[in-house]
Amino acid sequence: MLKGKTAVITGSGRGIGKAIAMKLAGFGANIVINDIPSSDYADQTCEEIKALGVEAIVVKGDVRSSEDVANLVKTAVDKFGRIDIFVNNAGITRDGLMLRMSEEDWDLVLDINLKGAFNCIKAVSRIMMKQKGGSIINIASVVGEMGNPGQANYSASKAGLIGLTKTTAKEFAKKGIRCNAVAPGFIASDMTDKLSDEVKKQYYAGIPMGRFGDVGDVADVVAFLASDLSGYVTGQVINVDGGLLM
Repeated sequence: MLKGKTAVITGSGRGIGKAIAMKLAGFGANIVINDIPSSDYADQTCEEIKALGVEAIVVKGDVRSSEDVANLVKTAVDKFGRIDIFVNNAGITRDGLMLRMSEEDWDLVLDINLKGAFNCIKAVSRIMMKQKGGSIINIASVVGEMGNPGQANYSASKAGLIGLTKTTAKEFAKKGIRCNAVAPGFIASDMTDKLSDEVKKQYYAGIPMGRFGDVGDVADVVAFLASDLSGYVTGQVINVDGGLLM
């Protein structure tokens, strides 16, 4: 389905990003793993992907830095000749009630989750325009659509990412570039493991399907949006949440 294509996934050393990278590699795509310079996981993930019979490289860098992003895109093109799929997955949380949230925690989450995606879209869109095609997929969140107490910074960043997705789709549709968002609900991951048992119980009670999602549920939808099976789909937000938000 993706044989011979090149996919770049930010924040893909572990968690959802790794699951996406492994899924796309399983469908034949060559993979560029991106994670922060201090990541201990990226190289191991890269070796696991190579074992699937595709090519893979690691390009470490901070998505907040336009210089690091430019290097990410250039290195990917130098190695593989093109970028067909770009997944903006890099993100963090710094939860806290608004009255107690520091300006630093607000800025950090917005810079990584939203500015980082902007930097990447701006850089890769130039490559995709020359190619006359490509798929950009942003990993948002249902809290960007419904809000969540204690996550003012995170929900704002993901709401902004949804708006960025729709604008990107409108600006580049005629250039053959599609842009969509995947909005996970409660997905069992390193990030959600940090939540209290009380918060987890509250989420669980509101999920009609009666289970938490896993990283593979998100990766499956990303694979669809990365492929030609979604060739007439752009500007959309697909919730992967077991019915939490409907």
